[in-house]
Amino acid sequence: MNHGRPPGPPAVAIEPSLTPDEGWHCSHLYYRLDRGAWAKLSPEQKSAGRQRFVEVLDPVGPQATERLQTSIVSGHKADFGIMMMDPSPLKIDAVHQALMSSDIGLALVPTYSFVSISEISEYVPSVEQYAARLESEGEQPGSESYEAKVNAYRRREPIMRRQRLTPDFPQWPAMCFYPMNKKRKVGENWFTLPFDERNRMMNEHAKSGMAFAGKVSQLITVGVGVEDWE
Repeated sequence: MNHGRPPGPPAVAIEPSLTPDEGWHCSHLYYRLDRGAWAKLSPEQKSAGRQRFVEVLDPVGPQATERLQTSIVSGHKADFGIMMMDPSPLKIDAVHQALMSSDIGLALVPTYSFVSISEISEYVPSVEQYAARLESEGEQPGSESYEAKVNAYRRREPIMRRQRLTPDFPQWPAMCFYPMNKKRKVGENWFTLPFDERNRMMNEHAKSGMAFAGKVSQLITVGVGVEDWE
């Protein structure tokens, strides 16, 4: 069944690799401190555990992934979380293993994880597609307004794509993480809609988020094939 999705590039044989051609591996890891187990550790173990904890989670340390951010978790589901991104999933997992094999690891309980990969969404328009969208919205090609918008998007597009594939983590005071899926119910199946219709709705969704530009930094990663959520 063809729903109007643009054809992809022709298949090319490639060597198996853990490193994506584009984008980075991304993992969210959450932990709870077992207070009972912590209380049983000796003073020496606690001291060594604290030191190792700081070393492992140092974002500029020798074991650090390309991006590493820690956060305190509100509520009872976890005590702290780690978000990491790197071309190598083994380097990401090494941070988790280093924590669990340390003295403090004896008192850490992993509570949740989410594994994904950063990518460029098929709904992110090229410069040509953006120009065509402007025309469909009534902009006149060659007009001052049209040219200004197209040129602004042309300058912004490579920055936007880099931020989606290899994003910087802003030093902001709060973060939110949530997994999600598109609907697949009978009569409400996102993937049975024509691509143009899905693209239109995603464009509306993007416009609603523009009101928060500069206030919220959004990163969408994909877990299809490696997680329970998209």
